[in-house]
Amino acid sequence: MMDVLVAAAVALLLSMLGTPLAIRLFSRRGYGQNIREEGPSGHHEKRGTPTMGGTVLVIAALIGFACSHLATWTPPTASAVLVLFLMAGLGTVGFLDDFIKIYKQRSLGLRSGAKALGQLIVGAVFAVLVVRFPNAYSITPAETRLSFLRDFGPSVGLVVFTIWVLIMIVGFSNAVNLTDGLDGLASGATGVVLGAYVLIGNWQLRNSCLNQLGPSCYWVRDPLDLAVVAAAVLGALVGFLWWNAPPAKIFMGDTGSLALGGVLAGLAITTRTQFLLFILAGLCVIITASVIIQVGFFKMTGRRVFRMAPLQHHFELAGWAETTIVVRFWLIAGLCAAAGLGLFYVEWMPKQ
Repeated sequence: MMDVLVAAAVALLLSMLGTPLAIRLFSRRGYGQNIREEGPSGHHEKRGTPTMGGTVLVIAALIGFACSHLATWTPPTASAVLVLFLMAGLGTVGFLDDFIKIYKQRSLGLRSGAKALGQLIVGAVFAVLVVRFPNAYSITPAETRLSFLRDFGPSVGLVVFTIWVLIMIVGFSNAVNLTDGLDGLASGATGVVLGAYVLIGNWQLRNSCLNQLGPSCYWVRDPLDLAVVAAAVLGALVGFLWWNAPPAKIFMGDTGSLALGGVLAGLAITTRTQFLLFILAGLCVIITASVIIQVGFFKMTGRRVFRMAPLQHHFELAGWAETTIVVRFWLIAGLCAAAGLGLFYVEWMPKQ
């Protein structure tokens, strides 16, 4: 547990103190947010708010993770390094997108094809490497199998598994990106999921098949270090949320949203809880579904289901205050994470 506490505390401190420095630096250099003209009218007041705050978030999480291993004098594990690589790689893609927006003073950065290509390259490297690096017990960070509470069914093969991993990575990085539309919304929504993964990693460690064989034990390579990763990112996120909460003094930008989506997907794959993530991160899934429904229905009928997509903007146009939407969506995110954790623990309930 010392690893988890150190990682969270260091990342929290660095993010809390580093974010105001980033606000001053980005403001001085004019790294402000551009707002889409077709967006809700209230958003135009946010034009010029410093963006790319996800840079601080990613750096704080990486340093927090490193400090936890220095404090305990233990080497990092393959599973944790791969998840952090995924976070940093997608964060880099997001950084390029944010920088182009700022440099060209427009609301769109990288072209959609270039952005998707960057996500696919980072995701493909992760997918290939995550089934390698067996430990002394021949357990790799992931298996070429699907998973819910643990792996199930036969191997789907490396090619199909790689495609599935890419769908998860691109899907959840874009899902968090879509959720990041109001002050503090994505930070709070992903924070509760990261908290759930801290608990999941610790539970998998305490019930590892390496310690005691049983019908419900877990064949997870590095559960404790994955909990450390989740704690480091959560600590950095809480420190950032202090400044990102309504009214936001800084936005995380694509740098932060793509990195956070990558962390969630990476943790789900390495903890063998792939389909469980769809419940844990239910709010992000609902918001993404609202965009898919809006676009699909409009193409088929020429009419809209929602006033505007993603879903949070529908409620803005319905007259809800931004803070009301954020708090209520945080509550939904918390309920989804609680439901996911409940399902995770349900198999340990006494059987009658």
